[in-house]
Amino acid sequence: MTQFILPPSSDMEDALLSARLLVVDDLPANVELLLGMLEMAGFTDVQSTTDPFEGLALAQHGQPDLVLLDYRMPGLDGPTFISRLKAGLGTEAPPVLVVTAQNDEGSRRKALEAGARDYVTKPYAFWELIARSRNLLELHLLHRAQRQHSVRLEQQVLERTAELERTRAEIIRRLCTAGEFRDEDTGQHVTRIGRLSAELAGLAGLDTIYVNKIGSAAPLHDIGKIGIPDNVLLKPGRLDEAEWVIMRTHAEIGAQILGGSGLKLLDLASEIALSHHEKWDGSGYPRGLAGEHIPLSGRIVAICDVFDALLSRRPYKEPWPVERVIDHLAASAGAHLDPGLTRLFLDNIDRMLAIRAELAD
Repeated sequence: MTQFILPPSSDMEDALLSARLLVVDDLPANVELLLGMLEMAGFTDVQSTTDPFEGLALAQHGQPDLVLLDYRMPGLDGPTFISRLKAGLGTEAPPVLVVTAQNDEGSRRKALEAGARDYVTKPYAFWELIARSRNLLELHLLHRAQRQHSVRLEQQVLERTAELERTRAEIIRRLCTAGEFRDEDTGQHVTRIGRLSAELAGLAGLDTIYVNKIGSAAPLHDIGKIGIPDNVLLKPGRLDEAEWVIMRTHAEIGAQILGGSGLKLLDLASEIALSHHEKWDGSGYPRGLAGEHIPLSGRIVAICDVFDALLSRRPYKEPWPVERVIDHLAASAGAHLDPGLTRLFLDNIDRMLAIRAELAD
């Protein structure tokens, strides 16, 4: 775990003495006294005002590190000043040290409950005022440094996450490229399957994380074809029964290639590779799963794969007309394909066709 490192004492001393201070008191004599004490203590950046409303504006916009505030002032007393300051700046509000002649318990309680960090009553000793000011400043500066450190850590996490996303996308792209070297006729098919699957997952109400994952994993659905011999994979005509037995092994080959990494995205891709040729009625392969026993990811990709494959030219067939593809999907619902997801797909067919047109070969 990364720990917050305290600054060296010399740096802290420099930070304390160069901190921005604001003195707000309606009596000029009190302001002059405080300014003199703070200057004697070595503070170099001190503003002051006898108008509490001007003081509030300075505190809200000038970002002081400490406000030394009187309690009783015309029009805007100390507790109200503090409440408005905190309402405007929230966690960024500077600490407030109330310096006042009001030494009754009620005044102290009201100021502290409003958010004052400390309370000094007159007459006060020089050392006490400076010590209390320094203590508040040191805590404030340390907390601010820690917040800045946390922001830097969060930024580093975001950058690292973005780098991991880029790495993941590059791995997927290169794996897809490897598959395309074996089966060039697929063209943009794998890219379209990713987009179509993500679209259908979103329409089904699945959460954004899953939608993004399936969009990234689905393009690898047929990666197992790199293990299929050329005489089967690239055969220009229809496959015979023996060749189909070989071709069907691509589902398990793909699952083996992608599985076992422990990475959630590749695990999902492995699940898709293994299950996207299963059929709702149990007649699919490789395991003969039926209905909702088929993983949801496989059911989603199956619909998108059938849709895009039928609209595409292959060595063994010409592309089907859109109307014929729609009729085929409707007829396959409840037999080959998940009926509910198929209806959802067909209800949004215009969106699916637009994606396919955008990513045409």
